[in-house]
Amino acid sequence: MPGLFDLTGRVAVVTGGAGLLGAEFCRTLAEAGARLVIADLNRRAAEETAQNLQRSGQAAIAVVVDVTDPEAVQRMVKETLDAFGRLDILVNSAALDPKFDPQHVGGTSSSGAFEDFPLQAWNQALAVNLTGAFLCCQAAAEPMLKQGGGVMINLSSIYGLVGPDQRLYQQPGQPPKFKPVYYSVTKAGILGLTRYLAVYYAGKNIRVNALTPGGVYNGHDEDFVRSYSARAVLGRMAEKDEMNGALLFLASDASAYMTGANLVVDGGWTAW
Repeated sequence: MPGLFDLTGRVAVVTGGAGLLGAEFCRTLAEAGARLVIADLNRRAAEETAQNLQRSGQAAIAVVVDVTDPEAVQRMVKETLDAFGRLDILVNSAALDPKFDPQHVGGTSSSGAFEDFPLQAWNQALAVNLTGAFLCCQAAAEPMLKQGGGVMINLSSIYGLVGPDQRLYQQPGQPPKFKPVYYSVTKAGILGLTRYLAVYYAGKNIRVNALTPGGVYNGHDEDFVRSYSARAVLGRMAEKDEMNGALLFLASDASAYMTGANLVVDGGWTAW
């Protein structure tokens, strides 16, 4: 069984690789033997993530990429091939996700209300969350086809399956806040993209699956944690490392008979 999860000799690109989950994914894949490309818009954070892996004796490089820019995405793939000679695993983790943890509270003046939601913000989110995944899959497909196969993993969300419970984001005495419309729409679109590519590459040995996390704890205030946990069957938020097993499963031969699927890791949130 351990051999099914062994990624020795394989090369993985993780977009948003310096983010909360992205960095966890990079560490997990590297520990399984993969050589890593940490692709992120934040150069400093990407380099720090790569250096952390290098200090542990793992092969990793940092690549700056804007996933909305086709030329930048093509450069990302070229730098991957120049460094490692192949591309076996693509993890599309880069996304705009309006957060409600302490690091992000007050970071936007918008309430997220649908009635006056800015068109510019809608278009920007579509470009990052959906078009970005499209461009990265498109660019990664070429080397995967040439080498005879590969794996693509697209990150969705429980809010791509069900509508946000907006009650979670309201605080007594505070102006109303909402999880914005673009997040649900783009994460639902990710599932459509995943299924399309899975069947499009039938017979080409390219597997495409989605990973759908539930809410991940990142220092949220007690009221939010309590309200969120009441909605989850397991009674709590996820820890940031609790998606790693599912990610490794999808990236490895352990899921060799799986494509076009959506692996939901949400503590039972969508099971009610």
